[in-house]
Amino acid sequence: MTPQQETRPQAAAKPVRWAADTVATMREGARVRLDYSAQSLWRVDRMIDEIRREGPPYAAVESVLRGFGAYAGEVIVRQTGAEWWATGGDHWVRTPDGRLWDPVDEARRAYGGQGSLRLLCRDATASR
Repeated sequence: MTPQQETRPQAAAKPVRWAADTVATMREGARVRLDYSAQSLWRVDRMIDEIRREGPPYAAVESVLRGFGAYAGEVIVRQTGAEWWATGGDHWVRTPDGRLWDPVDEARRAYGGQGSLRLLCRDATASR
């Protein structure tokens, strides 16, 4: 591990908080229950699709996408025993097999029509 890398709990603090905030916001504002299951990522992908169809500028939805990505990352962490890693302000999930996943970037890609948090989770948990 290099000095720039941090492991849980330091690296996990921000994405875990972003995920929890997203769960609370979705429950209170959108009446959508997110339970940290892989199945719940279907709902998250659909919400990202709906937001994209409405066409807001990226800057207006950047923090929402970060929260959705952190939520997906936390699903992977809980399903696989993975850990959050951070370098230079970016956050990744490292699964026990050593692979690195970037769920926050995947949420951005999904907003652009090129990604899926559900499929990212499926791939990340496939080798459990």
